[in-house]
This record gives sequence, structure tokens and C-alpha cells, in this order.
Amino acid sequence: MSLRDFRFQDPLWLLALVPVLAVFVGMRVRARRGGSAPALIYSSRLLFDAAPRSIAQRIKAMLPYVQVLGCALVILALARPQQGRAETRITQDAIAIQMVVDRSGSMEALDFVIDGERRNRLDIVKRVFKRFVFGDGDRLKGRHDDLIGLIVFGGYPETRCPLTFDHEALAKIVDDVEVPGGDPALPEQRLDPEFFKEERATAIGDALAVAVDRLAEVAARSRIAILLSDGDQTAGTLSPEQAAAVAKKAGIRVYTIAIGTNGLAPVPIIDTFGRRRIEQFPVTMNETTLREIASATDGKHFTAQDTESLIDVYATIDELERTRIERSVFTRYDDRAWFVLVPGVLLLALHVLLVTTRFAGVP
Repeated sequence: MSLRDFRFQDPLWLLALVPVLAVFVGMRVRARRGGSAPALIYSSRLLFDAAPRSIAQRIKAMLPYVQVLGCALVILALARPQQGRAETRITQDAIAIQMVVDRSGSMEALDFVIDGERRNRLDIVKRVFKRFVFGDGDRLKGRHDDLIGLIVFGGYPETRCPLTFDHEALAKIVDDVEVPGGDPALPEQRLDPEFFKEERATAIGDALAVAVDRLAEVAARSRIAILLSDGDQTAGTLSPEQAAAVAKKAGIRVYTIAIGTNGLAPVPIIDTFGRRRIEQFPVTMNETTLREIASATDGKHFTAQDTESLIDVYATIDELERTRIERSVFTRYDDRAWFVLVPGVLLLALHVLLVTTRFAGVP
């Protein structure tokens, strides 16, 4: 407890310590001068000074000090000592962030490298997305106070996680996101191969429209969507332009991130014998579509061709969209009078008990 956290509610009572202090000083002066007038006249007291003092004598000599200390503690209690306890009240305006993540077949392209190992686009998106949510202690501060949801899409949009403050649960859901239909040996894929072919397509417009619909359901200071894709619309009912118009009308900004590279990149395939192998295929990004979506909704467009650039993109968005947090500090004071009142009363009671029994004066 610091001095700044301590106060007396009724400090005028402290003036009563002045006469108590005067009594204490008077007792000290009398003790130095030899005490009170002698009860018996004796030729010399040297013999008594040399004699050892008993415990009772020592206690009796302390009785006046016990009385003074008891009075001082009672006076301090009457002044009502209090200890302050600082408390912080936080008011925040959450931002609603709807992540819209492409998981179409093109997201399997292995055009990212981490620690010398090739990783596909979706793996990198998932990894950096979690750093964006929780922070990395460096460039990304984390979004601990914001509502965050997840929509994934291939040929069809799917709400994997509604807008939530439970970011731990969200992270587990993100870990389970995979590109669909990558293995033709799966029984369900053999039953309906056309469905899985459609599922590996890219329906940007439909996914963005679902994101706008989810964001429209919440009241937040700011509502944004972060769309990660290679930008090629190959399926769906709504065009990206139509979905962007819906977002603009709803007052939702869309930040678009073009993920990947242009040119040749290794892509995993399953050959006719069911074996998985890596081959070089041409990969592209359609940044024009993503840039138009961002421009139409007053958002921004970014390009991420490696892990570091994707982190930079998230760091930029992190600075653009920050939760407003207001902190007001107030102090609650708790009475501590009992801590001095109880020992003060006990000391006075002890003094009265001793002077009226064991150390009662001779009349």
C-alpha cells in the first residue's frame, strides 16, 4: 500500500493527538528527573538503584506508556483511516470482422515456402490468420476485443464460425479448413464427382454476399469483411460486382487480399492410379476483380505473394481497423479503523485491569 492509496476520512480527530503527545513528553521528562515525590524518606537510594528490578516493576513502569499508546490508537481510529483500491472500468466498441477465405482447388498451389518447405496457399492463410487474431508480439497486436467470424468458400459459401468473441474455438475451426475433393478415391467423391468438381470452383460473389448478410445482423462500431482469394470467379450465382454493391449499400468495407503468384507453381495432383504427386502447373491471380470489390466498398486491396507480405497486409489492416477502448480509473476506499481501534481498546482495557488489580495503588 503506497501513501497515495491511504487517507483519513475525518482528519480533524488527529488534533487530539497533540495533548496525548504532550502527556507522553511530560512523562518522559518526569522519568528523567527522578519521577514523583518519594513516599518514604531514606538516607540514600543507591542501594535500591543497584538492586535488580523484578518483572512486576518493569511492567508497572510501562503502564503509563500503554495508556498513552492506547489513547493514540483510539484517536487514529476516530480519524477513520482508509485504504484506497484503484479500479479500472473499460468501455469498448467492438469491430465485427468477417473473414472470407477461399478454399477452392487453386488454393492447393504450393507457391509459398516456410523454413525451406513448400506449403500451399490455404495453409499460409490459416497460419497468418491465427496470428492476426491472437497477435504475435511483434507486428500483429491481436484482435482480442473484436467479433470475428469465418466463411469459407469453393463453389459454395459455408459459414464455418459465426461472429464470436470465442477466438479459441475459432482457431480450432480454422485448423479444420481444407480444400475439398482432393482425393478421387474417396467413396463420397466417386458417388458424385460433379459435385466435388463444383466444390473446388470459386464463388467469390456468393461468399461475399453471405458475409454481408452475417455482418448486417450485428450492431458494431465498424463492420468489415476480409476476403482472401486468387480472384478468379468460376462459379456461383452473384457476380463479385453485385456482391460489392450489396456490401456498399450495407455500409460494410471489404479488404481484399490476392493470395499467390503468377506463373508456374508446384501443384499436388492425383493420377489415374490414385497416386499423389507434385507437378508444375500455371497459376494466376485475378487482382482486377479483387481491386474493384475493395474500391466499390471504400476498402483497400492488397497482394500477398509470400508469407512476410501477407503478415504485412494483416499488420496494415490491423492499424486501419482498431477497437476503441476507453479506460476510466477510480478509487474505492475501504475503512481500516478496526485495525487500530481493536488494539487501542485492548491496551486501554489492559491498563485499567492492571492498575485496578495487581498494581493498584496504596491509599
